[in-house]
Amino acid sequence: MEGGGSGHYNPRTVEEVFKDFRGRRAGMIKALTTEVDKFYQQCDPEKENLCLYGFPNESWEVNLPAEEVPPELPEPALGINFARDGMQEKDWLSLVAVHSDAWLLAVAFYFGARFGFDKNDRKRLFNMMNDLPTIFEVVTGVAKKQARDKSTITTNSSNKSKSNPKMPSRQPESQPKSTKTPPPKDDESGDEDEDEHGDALCGACGENYASDEFWICCDVCERWFHGKCVKITPARAEHIKQYKCPACSNKRARV
Repeated sequence: MEGGGSGHYNPRTVEEVFKDFRGRRAGMIKALTTEVDKFYQQCDPEKENLCLYGFPNESWEVNLPAEEVPPELPEPALGINFARDGMQEKDWLSLVAVHSDAWLLAVAFYFGARFGFDKNDRKRLFNMMNDLPTIFEVVTGVAKKQARDKSTITTNSSNKSKSNPKMPSRQPESQPKSTKTPPPKDDESGDEDEDEHGDALCGACGENYASDEFWICCDVCERWFHGKCVKITPARAEHIKQYKCPACSNKRARV
């Protein structure tokens, strides 16, 4: 099954397969984080076996499995909706995330096999995919913790007099709590800090921090997001007293 405006796109090179993988991954991360309320509602246990699909254009869809046998692409986990009300939401989302990671690898290596990737191509493709946090790591917050722990080690080894964590730090208490600025930089060492902040991960797409992008921090879970991922512009952020990311807003709405 293929949709989301992707047509019958078939990547043929390692770079094209990785781009396909990255787009599908971004879409599925949206479903399980910033658009989780919509995803939750679509996974009605009263419906038939449903699957979560990610598409190369970074969109996602909950739908029935493909009817053709064998399917055009490997199929994702079947029946994700049946477990929705039988377990804690975070555990259910984590389970879906694990199966989504497995599906992404299956699709990527399906393309590799179909178009004759050799040993070196497969190894290069895996290394490119492995450089990104898994969907499970993004959804459960493991990626955020790993980045913060790595930052602590880097900071200690550099013998700095003050802490410079890899994840964006909260604004000092003297600053307005909801100041919406990108993760701060230490003026003392520009290049080194650029590398360190480069490991800060967006809570929505799981991608790294970039100095030329606007970021916003959730005042509830304290995760940072690309403004474009949560549809917040710098101008709009100036009028927000307390920002809640989509996941935190949706949790309260369902209580």
